[in-house]
Amino acid sequence: MQTKNKLKIFNDPIYGFITIPNSLIFDLIEHKYFQRLRRISQMGMSYLVYPGAHHTRFHHAIGCMHLMQKAVQVLRFKGVDVSSEEENALYVAILLHDIGHGPFSHAMEHSIVNGVSHEEISMLFMEALNKEFNGSLTLAINIFKGEYHRPFLCSLISSQFDMDRADYLKRDSFYTGVAEGNINSERLITMLNVVNDELVVEEKGIYSVEKFLLARRLMYWQVYLHKTSLVAEQLLTRVLQRAKELTSQGYTLEASKPLQFFLENDISISNFDESVLKTFSMLDDYDIVSAMKSWQTHEDFVLRNLCDMIINRQLLKIKIKNKPIKEKLKEKHLEKLINTYGITSGEAKYFVFTGSIFNQAYQLESKQINMLHKSGKIENIVKASDQLNLKALSKPVLKYFICYPKVKM
Repeated sequence: MQTKNKLKIFNDPIYGFITIPNSLIFDLIEHKYFQRLRRISQMGMSYLVYPGAHHTRFHHAIGCMHLMQKAVQVLRFKGVDVSSEEENALYVAILLHDIGHGPFSHAMEHSIVNGVSHEEISMLFMEALNKEFNGSLTLAINIFKGEYHRPFLCSLISSQFDMDRADYLKRDSFYTGVAEGNINSERLITMLNVVNDELVVEEKGIYSVEKFLLARRLMYWQVYLHKTSLVAEQLLTRVLQRAKELTSQGYTLEASKPLQFFLENDISISNFDESVLKTFSMLDDYDIVSAMKSWQTHEDFVLRNLCDMIINRQLLKIKIKNKPIKEKLKEKHLEKLINTYGITSGEAKYFVFTGSIFNQAYQLESKQINMLHKSGKIENIVKASDQLNLKALSKPVLKYFICYPKVKM
């Protein structure tokens, strides 16, 4: 058999050429579990608002790995000791950090699996791959779980300023065309350092960090929590919930085998074994879209209309308020819908519902971003900043929404 050249290069629209650092990374990228990410969109239903937002989790994972290579380079240049085993483990962990995402990312966690988060599924994938690769992912898994004795390695993968955020803000801003999210991730990485095995940002990087946190806040309001993608994601969750409900009532719905499996079975973390993982690995955006296309003609009023709304972008009306939605308003819309279509209140609740959204660019209580002063003093970024806006960015903002049909469905 001919041996493969494993030192491939990707051409990325954001960073230019990205090199694969070693053959283990190449083999992981080649693996069918990782290739599935080419069929999982990075931004769920956001393309209904920003037509360019069709990039995938695959793009993002490769980008994160590239930024991690830069971070290791910078830290070594500054005299931080990172062994080749640790370096490899960082690349593996950041490459696989999102491997557990299901179709359209978050909609799935609340519908076809029972409260299993994508982080838990990522962990299951990593453990399965570790078996297959004879334990060569063990250190990566320890770092990913935060169990390794050098905390800064975990911070590079998951913290308030990690390679994941450094890539997705820049990437999502590029593909949506929302310039406010365009951060200078290379500059930020150049400012990183390590003191007592904790990740810090050097004093001169303070303005870049402020820009990064502000960009994050703006991207949440303008993109991730945009009212149209919010209502589309809510509808998608309800499509899957309704499909599951109908299946449990004995209806047979047209769906691919993997999707059928999750509709028929109640899967939670306790019974998410290897065979379930295998089935999950065959599930992607295409299963959901093709199912919705065939369900558009289903006899069930709820399923038919929900699918039609998403496929043809005839979404529900959504209003976002600063105060909780009054129950009376919700009841009024429910009543109107029940009377117009002669449906039950249980069916009407699929089209009229309330909820809340939450935006906090910086959390004071979790892994903080620490600033290293020239004097050697280490201080939380909020205290170190001369900007009042960082204090404001750490304040949680809660908003409330109501969704209901436009005049005619």
